Amino acid sequence: MLDVIDNRIDAEELTHHVSRFTFHVSRFIHHFAAMRAEWLELMESSDAGVFNSWEWLYPWYTRIGTGRELHILTARDGEGILLGVMPLCMERRRVMGQTLRRLAFLGETEVGSDYLDVVARRGYEEDVTRIFLQSLRASADEWDVLDLLDMDAGSRTVRDLQEVFGSGAFVVEINEGSICPYETFVPGETSDGFLRRTRRYDNYVRRRKWLQKQPGYRIEVTNNPGEVAAPLSEFMRLHALRWAEDGGSQGITGPEVEAFHRDATQLLAERGQLRLYTMMVGDKAVASVYGIVHGGTFIYYQSGRDPEWQSKSVGLVLVGETFKDAIDMGLREYDFLRGVETYKSDWVTRERRTVGVRVYKQGSKGAWLTRSERASRTTRRLFKEALPGKVVELLKRSRK
Repeated sequence: MLDVIDNRIDAEELTHHVSRFTFHVSRFIHHFAAMRAEWLELMESSDAGVFNSWEWLYPWYTRIGTGRELHILTARDGEGILLGVMPLCMERRRVMGQTLRRLAFLGETEVGSDYLDVVARRGYEEDVTRIFLQSLRASADEWDVLDLLDMDAGSRTVRDLQEVFGSGAFVVEINEGSICPYETFVPGETSDGFLRRTRRYDNYVRRRKWLQKQPGYRIEVTNNPGEVAAPLSEFMRLHALRWAEDGGSQGITGPEVEAFHRDATQLLAERGQLRLYTMMVGDKAVASVYGIVHGGTFIYYQSGRDPEWQSKSVGLVLVGETFKDAIDMGLREYDFLRGVETYKSDWVTRERRTVGVRVYKQGSKGAWLTRSERASRTTRRLFKEALPGKVVELLKRSRK
């Protein structure tokens, strides 16, 4: 049974909302599982990013987040239609002998989920977001710290968090997240016209011509849910090969994360959102890109390549082909997600920033946790500054 939280909302501030909406907190996985169809319809009626979708968050919870308690806020109209979701979970941390209750977004760790946020039907964003945040404030005795990571810095939720919690007993901290390079395509421009404007065009054309002369050269694109397993396995292999020389991948680590991607790619393919690109030379896969299409945007999630083919720029050529494909499909944008690697700025010219917002009460366990984390970061920074650069690099690699 869903736990109704209407009676925890400040009546004076929210009477006009309560008369229009019904609010619940879902804490049970079978309710989460049953929400797929209406969550999908809500996503299609919102501007939320793909990493807020059921197809991404449900496998994250079942494969990675099982030790956490579900805390999914929902808002519905009088007819029961889903107007908004705030997909949260409760993590209980043991820190120096204390148990801290940390409320956070589903999908926040291990899988690089950028632009996490409230999912709200267009036209209801303000009301739904404010109701969710007011309900969290009213139930603040149930959590020690609200830690919302990887939100778009321009999200209305960031602003509303400051307004709802920015006075009285609460502290609101805005922390820098990541830089996400992206590009918006010019309407009517051809793929070749776009590629000519990039820094990589000449090299891309030259390397592609050489590869096209190799026996059996081709690029296979998989988006059929019944055909995902083999190209995904090749992607995993090539991704691991690419990062082996640098101490291992930080993006896809361990069997739980791999299992998550097997589930998520299948679910995304069922919605027509997956695009797995595999560059073949003869019968050998030499490069791969894991892409997602959502809301008119091509999302470059991860890639891999065979180091033996690095000198032939197979990764460069395959990225160029994904740009070409995105434009030819009529998409409006290409998003590299987090990370400021040099190759990204050779293709795109714009960037977004993500932030994390932490909320806690003054003098609470959340305040103590924040002080402890700051002290730990300072200690690590001073330690690194005292070490030679080569030793620091070896330590980084050993942790991957």
